[in-house]
Amino acid sequence: MKPLTQRLAAFGLVGGIGFLVDAGMLALLLAVTPLGPFSARLAAIAVALATTWQLNRHLTFAPSARGLAAEGTRYGGVGLATAAINYAIYCAVLWLAPGLSPLIALVIASAAAMALSFAGYSKLVFDR
Repeated sequence: MKPLTQRLAAFGLVGGIGFLVDAGMLALLLAVTPLGPFSARLAAIAVALATTWQLNRHLTFAPSARGLAAEGTRYGGVGLATAAINYAIYCAVLWLAPGLSPLIALVIASAAAMALSFAGYSKLVFDR
């Protein structure tokens, strides 16, 4: 396994890419579909989660010894738990500041959930 500083740097890079995927999908869905900021964000989270799983397994942690299906299930579980926290913060921000851009709410929510994601993936998915 890579040293902690390398994993944190890689996780930050992958998180940044995941954020861009999330924000890009959110912006695209808001622009070209009738979806509102709450339902569009759910779809964007799903795409970002699939993207970050593949990047994290190769760049941050290395594939686990569990096999692809077990690893994917664990990653999905941790990802959904942290995404639920991320989404709850996103919703709360938009409800408390209804005129705020959904992309600003996304930044706030993503930053808040990042540490939980790293801990969960490190301990429950890619532990060695």
